[in-house]
Amino acid sequence: MSDLLKRIDSPQDLHECSDEELEALAQEVREYIIDTVGEIGGHFGANLGAVEIAVALHSVLDSPRDKILWDVGHQAYPHKILTGRRDQLPTIRKYEGLAPFCAIHESPHDIMGAGHASTAIGYAVGIKEAMRRGLAEDAHVVAVAGDGALTGGVAFEAVHQAGGLGTPIVVLLNDNGMSIAPNVGALSRYFNRMRLNPKLWHAREGVEEGLIKLPVGIGPAFERFGPHFKESLKAFWAPGLWWEELEFAYIGVIDGHDVRAVRSALRDALAAERPVVVHCATVKGKGFPPAEEGGLEGMEKWHAAKPKSISNGAPAKASSGSASGGASPPPQYTQVFGDALVAECRRDPRVIGITAAMNSGTGLNILQRELPEHYYDVGIAEQQAVLFAAGLALEGCKPVAAIYSTFLQRAYDQIVHDVCLQKLNVVFSMDRAGLVGDDGPTHHGAFDIAYLRCLPNMVLTAPRDEAMLVHMLHTALVYDDGPIALRYPRGAGIGVPLPDRPSTIEIGTGEILREGSTVALLGYGSGVAKALEAASILADRGISATVADARFAKPIDLALAAQLAAEHELLVTVEEGVLAGGFGSAVWETLSDAGVAGSSGAARILRVGLPDRYVTHGAPKLLHEEVGFTGNRIAERIEAAVAELEGVA
Repeated sequence: MSDLLKRIDSPQDLHECSDEELEALAQEVREYIIDTVGEIGGHFGANLGAVEIAVALHSVLDSPRDKILWDVGHQAYPHKILTGRRDQLPTIRKYEGLAPFCAIHESPHDIMGAGHASTAIGYAVGIKEAMRRGLAEDAHVVAVAGDGALTGGVAFEAVHQAGGLGTPIVVLLNDNGMSIAPNVGALSRYFNRMRLNPKLWHAREGVEEGLIKLPVGIGPAFERFGPHFKESLKAFWAPGLWWEELEFAYIGVIDGHDVRAVRSALRDALAAERPVVVHCATVKGKGFPPAEEGGLEGMEKWHAAKPKSISNGAPAKASSGSASGGASPPPQYTQVFGDALVAECRRDPRVIGITAAMNSGTGLNILQRELPEHYYDVGIAEQQAVLFAAGLALEGCKPVAAIYSTFLQRAYDQIVHDVCLQKLNVVFSMDRAGLVGDDGPTHHGAFDIAYLRCLPNMVLTAPRDEAMLVHMLHTALVYDDGPIALRYPRGAGIGVPLPDRPSTIEIGTGEILREGSTVALLGYGSGVAKALEAASILADRGISATVADARFAKPIDLALAAQLAAEHELLVTVEEGVLAGGFGSAVWETLSDAGVAGSSGAARILRVGLPDRYVTHGAPKLLHEEVGFTGNRIAERIEAAVAELEGVA
């Protein structure tokens, strides 16, 4: 780390730097990110692309009095470095270390906490309007949003409001043509046209002046033709017209890697005292040749860096592996799902896969490669993904909306109103269910059981292993009586063989996996493996346990649950989701409504799941230990509950 970077302990330290020093500082920040993230892993390409933007912002603005809002936050590592967290960067995404995204509890410079895209402009409008009402000290407000974020409809809602109100905010559009994967849609092509064609880099006023000055009376004729004709001609040449029609002044396209140019544009935008967009063209992965020079494939590959993936500023050499030739690790659930979906598409041409800008994260990149005619990417627009699925289902297709559990929350009204109410055959395939690890509370899939279980016509299911995932996807696609939501965790399966052909599982039926006499553990999804682990520990302690796989959280297998309650002293539900309204609550409600009594006269139920709080980031093993979602901790709770029951008896 250089002496210049070491001197930067707060944003105010940048205010006295010359343009030359700021350029040098940006390069030092970039090198620090390459060295650090290449060693520990983390979001990578977007941060390298945003270095000069962060330096320019903090050299012009007075944070935290002035508000800088980073959309998503995976481009905010340079911001963290410049706001007093430089020496903590090696802890990012680690348990009890820096948060992977902006977090308001971590620093006063993190104005909003966010891990979902397209929200910064909406925050900015609210913050500035509070200032205009005299409820907060007046200051500048800048929202930094990527072009990928502007494929999300909520960003347009904020632009619409800001333009209508005349809210004096600045939107700095960090335009690199990428989100995680290449952006899609008409707006993305519009930004590409602006970014790549220098002939279009003209201000609106300059075009109008040129038209009027044309010789031999032609210019005055444009004046007589009226404003509509002029606007049409200017729209062809002036890329900012789209923004200006929404009452935003437009500045661009600016070289986002030129600190001096970005600073100058920011000063002009802030002085305008109206809604302004500053359009900066950047390169995702700037300064790291495999990303910068690898085209779209390179930028996508280096969106995030794995630990120890970079050495001396270059990709580390791949390990040759074990000389002894050990067994292959189990496949990732995402890979299993992707392969199974391709097989289902080949079986039934009505099956369609839909992603909201997360093709590789959901496994749909496999479908995109193998059967592109069955694949759709709607951009960062989960609401549209669900509406699109609904439209397909209305015409007889079998759509699979593959969306992370945490991101599906963004489309809740469409699930309620446009799928469940219409009882449409849409499959919701929810990757990253449960605690996902390093990305933290914005990405944990903790709530989907609870927020979907209350919806009429919805079926909820979860596999205990990778083989069951294949069976359940098939079951969901042959089901013809409404929507099914299928949840499964991040990471590798448990190592069971995959079936040659999938089977159909009867809806609402569970399965007993292990027989016992004292307690019964009823697991759901990843909770089944924890239940089996706890049962083995209990056996060593003299407590006999039955273990069953519920397979469905809605409808609950009443016959199985009643049998377990009647034949055991204690019924334990195990789920990797919040307890409030979750799977355990469903079992409890089902037994209560049916008037089922247990072996002691009343069904005694112990619910194991995630706590009623947001769980931090860190390795899943550490998080599971923190919240008590391990076989040993579950066994300890059961042992204590059994001792209490025996004491009462």
